Amino acid sequence: MPRHLTRLLSSALLALLLPCALLPHPAAAQAPPRLMLATVYHADADTGVAQYWVSEKLDGVRGRWDGHALWTRGGMRVQAPDWFTEGWPTVPLDGELWLGRGRFEDASGTVRAGDAADPAWRRMRFMVFDLPGDGGTFDTRVRHMRDLLDAAGVAWLRPVAQYRVRDRDELDALLATVVEAGGEGLMLHHEDARYHAGRSDDLLKYKPYDDAEARVVAHTPGKGKYRGMLGALVVERADGLRFRIGSGFSDAQRAAPPPVGSMVTYRYNGLSNKGVPRFARFLHVRHELPPPDPR
Repeated sequence: MPRHLTRLLSSALLALLLPCALLPHPAAAQAPPRLMLATVYHADADTGVAQYWVSEKLDGVRGRWDGHALWTRGGMRVQAPDWFTEGWPTVPLDGELWLGRGRFEDASGTVRAGDAADPAWRRMRFMVFDLPGDGGTFDTRVRHMRDLLDAAGVAWLRPVAQYRVRDRDELDALLATVVEAGGEGLMLHHEDARYHAGRSDDLLKYKPYDDAEARVVAHTPGKGKYRGMLGALVVERADGLRFRIGSGFSDAQRAAPPPVGSMVTYRYNGLSNKGVPRFARFLHVRHELPPPDPR
């Protein structure tokens, strides 16, 4: 059988099996934690940035420490080594399991594997950016985070660095520095904000591009040097709009592309007049879908 037909059949089979593979084992899951979620910062908005704490947006796996166990945003128990969480405070922590800039796939793979003996845990850090159980303002919570984690003295449990900027020019300069170094953007958290579940205008994300998720519905064949490999993914948004993603793939990903039925994250630069994402570029497979936004 021709190689491209073999790949297509394999993708179709994986599409049938994928929904089962994504279902968590009942003993390994709980109701998703109620998290505070960001909205998008618009540079033309009347936002007084001097009233915000600013930090780097880390490209890791979001986690919630409930004081005793570590959970993903979707409610899956993270099978971290016992030594990794030994000595952590017995209060809730909101943070990111992070291996470094540009290493989301590695961090996600380590978390999903569920292997506490994986040596990658020796390089993992849990970067804390909030205290969900602290009733104070974010300005107060920043101080409490620093004091709490300094007292814990765990090298891989650290607060995310928080900065102040005076104006938009200084904010944009910080964004440019982070992106040039391989980071994906910034987070802005209003100094007076209290922690509450759901989308909040007090928590903003600022990136040089937009990103979103879509489901793979088909593959198109490659041409030229990509003959016999993936040319582009045909994806479908939740609203039914279909479009192609043809860039952002490594040669290995073109040889073994995300299967039909899987969810992928892509980045883009705004929308066309017809609402189609401009310059859509593949980022990674989304192995765990986030729960619906809390109300």
